[in-house]
Amino acid sequence: MTAPGVGCMTAVSYVAAVEDPSEFRSARAVSAWIGLTPRRYQSGEIDVSGRISRQGDKLLRSYLYEAAAHVLTRATTDSALRRWGEAVRARIGFKRAVVAVARKLAVVLHAMWKHNRPFEPGLAVVAA
Repeated sequence: MTAPGVGCMTAVSYVAAVEDPSEFRSARAVSAWIGLTPRRYQSGEIDVSGRISRQGDKLLRSYLYEAAAHVLTRATTDSALRRWGEAVRARIGFKRAVVAVARKLAVVLHAMWKHNRPFEPGLAVVAA
């Protein structure tokens, strides 16, 4: 619950859905498992990157979306996650930026849980 936008319902839902953080090879695999990564269709010369795949727990995905919207709109504390989200928002728009921040938040929550560390505002986003 130390991450911005994450309250008790989001944290409990995340822990209940993921159950064991060591089951995932990397923190990025969690966002794909939740369904926050783009759906791909590849066949021959065709390569289409579509909307999010929407696989996994719908309630957890909606909680992460709300937490990400909170980070971009209401959060007063400065963090690397918020700055990254604001840059994405300026490039691609609010709703798609919220999904991107939700995906990044899922990755950050997994890393926090796996390494048993609190949220560090300056280190949340290493790469885009």
